[in-house]
Amino acid sequence: MIEKKIYLEGVDPVKLFGINNSRFDRIKQFFPKLKIVARGNELIIKGENKEIVRLEETLNHYVDYLQRTENPDEEQVEELLMGNGREILANQTVSGNILLYGESGKPIRARTINQKVLVKSCDKNDLNFAIGPAGTGKTYTAIALAVRALKHKEVRRIILTRPAVEAGERLGFLPGDYKEKLDPYLQPLYDALNDMIPSKKLKGFLEDNTIQIAPIAFMRGRTLDHAFVILDEAQNATVNQMKMFLTRMGKNAKFIVTGDITQIDLPDKRDSGLLRAVNLLKNINGISLVYFDVRDIIRHKLVKYIVEAYDEENTNNNIDKNNK
Repeated sequence: MIEKKIYLEGVDPVKLFGINNSRFDRIKQFFPKLKIVARGNELIIKGENKEIVRLEETLNHYVDYLQRTENPDEEQVEELLMGNGREILANQTVSGNILLYGESGKPIRARTINQKVLVKSCDKNDLNFAIGPAGTGKTYTAIALAVRALKHKEVRRIILTRPAVEAGERLGFLPGDYKEKLDPYLQPLYDALNDMIPSKKLKGFLEDNTIQIAPIAFMRGRTLDHAFVILDEAQNATVNQMKMFLTRMGKNAKFIVTGDITQIDLPDKRDSGLLRAVNLLKNINGISLVYFDVRDIIRHKLVKYIVEAYDEENTNNNIDKNNK
C-alpha cells in the first residue's frame, strides 16, 4: 500500500467535487479500494499502485472534460468516472485549435498560420525544426505539444534544453553556483511550463525527472527513449553540439528544434549548428522544417515592426556588400 498526492488545479473545486461534495462521493464509490481525502484541489490517496494509476487516468479525463464545458452533464460525468473518458472526450467538440487547458483552465491553442503548421507537422514527423524571429510562439507551441503528449501518455517524460550562450554573457561572470548560473538561460522554458501545468504538479514533475530542464551539454552520452525533447535557441548550438543532440533520439521519441538564425550569439556565426543541420537534413523524409515569420508574432504589436526594421537593415547591408 502506498500514499500519493494528486493535484487537480485548473478547475473550480465546486465544479470539480459538486455541490455538497456529491461528485466527490461518486468518485469514492467508483474506487472503493482506495482511501481518498480531499483538501481543496489536492487529493491524498492511499491504496494499491494499480488502483491509484487507474484513478489518476480517470481524474485526468474528468478535469479535461470539466475544463471544456460550462455546464457538465451528470450522465457524462458518470460515464467518465466509470472509465469511459476517452470516448466522452473524443466525441466532445474542441474549438479553436486548442492543444490543452493550462493553469486555471486557460485554453492553450495554436493561434497563427505557422503555429498550426507546426502542430500538424509534429503529428506526422518525429523530428521538427521551427525557425523564425522572436515572439512568433515557436517555443511556446513546442512546449504545449510536449505537455499534451505527456498528458495523453504518449511519452513518459519531457526534456527541455538550450545552449548556455546568450548575447555576450558567459557563465563564469554570473553570480551563484552552477544551477543558479544556468537558471537565467532556462527561465523562458520555466515560464511556459508555469502557464500550462499547475505549480504543485510541475514541482513534482521536476523533482521526479518527469520533466527535465538542462543545458545541451547534459545530453551527451544519453539515449532519449519515450521522450518529447525540445532544443530551444538552437542557433547558438555549435555544429558538434547539434550533431550530438540529434543523435540522442531513441525509440518513441519526438524532437522539436527551435531557433532564430538572425540572432546567433556565437563568436563566429558560421559555427551555428542550426544552419548546418537545416542544410544537411532538409530533404530527409520524417523531418519537417517550419519557417515562422512576422505574421506569427503575437507579442506587443511593436515587435513586428522592430523585427521588420532589423530585417530591412540586414537586407540593405547585404546589397551594399554585393555592390562593392
